[in-house]
Parts: sequence; structure tokens; C-alpha cells
Amino acid sequence: MVYELTDTGRAAALFDGWEETLIFSCLQQVMGKIYVTDKKAPQSACAHVGCFAFYAGIPDEELVRRKPEGFVIMTPQNKDWAALIEKCFPEAKRTVRYAIRKDTKFDKEKLRGMCEWLPEGYCLRKIDGELYEKCLLHPATEDFVSVFADKEQYLKEGRGIVVLKAGQIVAGASSYTRYRQGIEIEVDTIEPERRQHLATAACAALILDCLKEGLYPSWDAQNKASVHLAEKLGYEFSHEYVVYEVE
Repeated sequence: MVYELTDTGRAAALFDGWEETLIFSCLQQVMGKIYVTDKKAPQSACAHVGCFAFYAGIPDEELVRRKPEGFVIMTPQNKDWAALIEKCFPEAKRTVRYAIRKDTKFDKEKLRGMCEWLPEGYCLRKIDGELYEKCLLHPATEDFVSVFADKEQYLKEGRGIVVLKAGQIVAGASSYTRYRQGIEIEVDTIEPERRQHLATAACAALILDCLKEGLYPSWDAQNKASVHLAEKLGYEFSHEYVVYEVE
């Protein structure tokens, strides 16, 4: 059977060396869950938060087949886990994501300049209770807040900046997830408003806010365009890794 692990420290060693803040969120019990097939002495584990699941330890077919419900981006720790995912879900879409280094030293002056890149008629605003509700109304902005349990948790733990035009959210950057030492950034712009540096300005403002609080603004890239934006903000590319998208 697959169990939710309440004492997450028992699985911590299985994820050693895996610098992924979503895993930290689960192990630290800030958000997300750890699943195992042996609660007392787990040899395998799945860390699940949002639409991401990370598989570590000894490959376990039961753990893979009993994946979380809905769309999941399954991330294997190694080739053995990857082979098992392919066996269990032959229809899964194999794709590549891009890890970004977690030790960035930001140029704050450069970021402050980027905050000024907004065209006339646009403004930056922190996500508050009212904007939390507005984020949920559009597919491009929903994930700014949706992984948090509710509005109260987001307002306490989350951090976010949106770009407003005529009172409507057209772009933004926010905490997809939160861990004790920082956030994992989610960024998007609605289709008609792209290529105006809106996301760049929002990201720069969010990074500066995080640094003021002593939080690290972690970045992981879905595609090369995201890598390019990250590098523009001062991040450095680390490596590619394979994931499997399962409906």
C-alpha cells in the first residue's frame, strides 16, 4: 500500500543532494506531501506538491502506479526510476526541463531598473486578498496562487507581484510554492500582452521583495524561453533533466 508519511524526516536521506525546492516544501511540511510504501523505514518515496511528483530511493512500481490524481509531471531521480515510469505509463510524454542554479548573487540595481520597464498605463502591485481572487479567474494567472491550500495560507506564506492594466491582471510573478528559506517562482503573461517586458518587471520586483525578507527566489525553467528570462534577471543555467507528463 501507499501511505502518506507524517514523519517526513524518515524519507529525507532518500532525497539527499537533490536541490529542488518543491521537495524541500514537502520535507519541511510547509506544503505538499511525501508518499511511501513503508512508513517505518522507507526505501522509496514520492514528494508531491502542485502538479509535480519527485521519485527517489529504490524504484518502487506500486508507488509509481499509485501516482497522485490528475495531471502530474513525474520527475525520476535516476534512469532506473525513468524506466519504471515508462513501463507503468507508456503513454507519458517524455520531455526536458532546465534546472537553474540556487546560489545566484543578484545585481539589485539592475533589477530596480527592470521594474521601470513597464509601458504607460501599466503598474505593479503586490498580490493581496482581492488580487488573490482575481488570479484564480484566468488560466495564465491561476497557478500564481492555486497550489496554496487557501487564501489565508497564500497571504501568510506566499509572495507575488502582478502587472495591472485598467485594473485587470495581465502578467505577474508569484510563489508557485513556498519552503522555509524561500519561494519557487511562477511567471506568466496573458497572450495578448506578451513581449512588452511585463513579466521581466514583475519578476524583478518579486526578487527584490524576497531579498529584503531574506528569502531565496528559486527558479526552474519549463523551456528555453524561461531560461533566457532567468539569465536576463541574473540567474545561471545549471543542467537539463528529464520529466514525464502524465494526464
